[in-house]
Amino acid sequence: MTEAPLPAIRSLPSWLLGRAAARGRALVAEALATEDLRMWHHVVLSAVRDLAPVAQADLGRSVGLDPKDLVGILNDLQTAGLVVRAPDPADRRKNAVSLTEAGDRKLTRCEKAAREANDALLAPLSTAEREQFMRLLTRISGTQG
Repeated sequence: MTEAPLPAIRSLPSWLLGRAAARGRALVAEALATEDLRMWHHVVLSAVRDLAPVAQADLGRSVGLDPKDLVGILNDLQTAGLVVRAPDPADRRKNAVSLTEAGDRKLTRCEKAAREANDALLAPLSTAEREQFMRLLTRISGTQG
């Protein structure tokens, strides 16, 4: 059997993490597609649920989306009846975004699908290994706290 090309690159933790992340994104994207949703739509729905009512600009900053991209996603979500935009009670010059009941139900299904996809990603690991892996990922990703 011949050695895989680029052994120096393939031994880097950053390369391995990138491959694992790509596999994880693909599994989650496939799971969300069964709910007719894309990954950024799921992220935005989740953030709206957690922050609502949230000013559109604050929502974009919280998820790290360019305002133009966020508008397109919110247009899709509003057309699907999953969110509503209304004048922000704190500042009528801004739009506040909230989930609809349909959006809340869709988000619940998407969260279940995403959890199942992540379970498939981590299936080769024992429960203890999963917990350790998550602790280590949190530490090296800079997302602690």
